Amino acid sequence: MRAGIAIALSALALVALVGCGSTDSSTPVACLEGSKLYLTALRDAPGDVELRGGTPISECLIENQSGGDLATVGTAMVEAATRLNGEARARPGDEANLQLGYLLGAAERGAEGTSGIHADLIRRLTAAARYSPDGQPLPATFLETYREGFDAGRARG
Repeated sequence: MRAGIAIALSALALVALVGCGSTDSSTPVACLEGSKLYLTALRDAPGDVELRGGTPISECLIENQSGGDLATVGTAMVEAATRLNGEARARPGDEANLQLGYLLGAAERGAEGTSGIHADLIRRLTAAARYSPDGQPLPATFLETYREGFDAGRARG
């Protein structure tokens, strides 16, 4: 009888512990749905860019994020940045530059208070965003429009 009560109390404590942790440090589901969702949401840049359910991109980078969630979010963001970089290089100063900057600004905003766990992701995003296949400097129109998007993402992302 005592063993049954002890097991029941242990199970109850575990449920309470799991329940408490899931509300504070869970990656929003929308953040885990792939790069296409990010690319679609970024069409609203430099306005309010939100993933499904009204989730800003910055909220995809949370403190104490699990390794699996970080890998999923990071892969989606780097894929989006890589695609936008290609489009932006093809048409410097176009919407893709703005969206690319917004993505980076929002990611930096989200990573600010996470004790450095997203530093590698931010480096990878920056490399994908600023990539130039021939190593030449990116055109001024690319950089100007990128900066406009970046500032908007930092402010509202």
